Amino acid sequence: MDNINKQLAEYARMIEEALPGYLPRCPDPESLVAEAMRYSLLGGGKRIRGALLLAFYRLFSEDVRPALPYAAAVEMMHASSLIHDDLPCMDDDDMRRGKPSCHIAHGEATALLAGDALIILAFETMSDARYAGAFPCGRALEAVRCLAASTGCNGMIGGQIIDLNQEGKPTPAPLLERMYARKTGALIAVSARIGCILGGAGDAAIEAAVSYSAKIGLAFQIIDDILDITGDQSKLGKPIGSDRENGKTTYASIHGVEASRRQVEQLNAQAKMDLAAMEKDTSFLAGLADLLAGRQY
Repeated sequence: MDNINKQLAEYARMIEEALPGYLPRCPDPESLVAEAMRYSLLGGGKRIRGALLLAFYRLFSEDVRPALPYAAAVEMMHASSLIHDDLPCMDDDDMRRGKPSCHIAHGEATALLAGDALIILAFETMSDARYAGAFPCGRALEAVRCLAASTGCNGMIGGQIIDLNQEGKPTPAPLLERMYARKTGALIAVSARIGCILGGAGDAAIEAAVSYSAKIGLAFQIIDDILDITGDQSKLGKPIGSDRENGKTTYASIHGVEASRRQVEQLNAQAKMDLAAMEKDTSFLAGLADLLAGRQY
């Protein structure tokens, strides 16, 4: 597991070092939005989504540097979703990654605009000829389309509206899993898909990658549900118990903590079986699945 942590940290380092170079430089008062973007985008995190993109791309090309702008773009999209999720009109969370949420630090209106601007910056980065020119036009364009699809009504936004609509009332298990697949899983799955697309993978490999990432995405969300009950707030960097306080149905509230843990183990095993179909050295990705399944914070 040490090698997995080391490789994940290396991917995170590459992404972290690249991200500031994509951020806009603006005069006052536009700099207020730019600073809020910087605050949230460079606010830490393990860069799991960007690392997934680079790891899948690496299965088809040893040099991951051409895919780095795309890994940065999915991290921009993720940061934007966290800003918006934390807003008072959404999940109303005051802490994120161990520090005040963007709207607490910069004000609600500025945070809303910063989230919007990060979405726009993600697509600006992916479509920049300096970066897209490293790939055949069709691959670069498909990567942009896939990221867009993963964030719309059948992706993160769709998941968020299900979440909001079900607040305070029971959520059937099938609808809950659909919400998770969109709100959390869509961006994880599309990160794997984009890595494969840019690498020139065939349909079978892309299908296996998406199936793997969808399973680890669901497992990731179930672990979040468990940690909201059992976790340590100082390690999580955000409040615990908020799901119960907000009247939210979660996988753990339906099935219980122990059954939820067993489901994570099952999803993890199935995800690693998906990797076997790729006929590549997927040892890092298998180890990453184990690492995420054992997450304690």
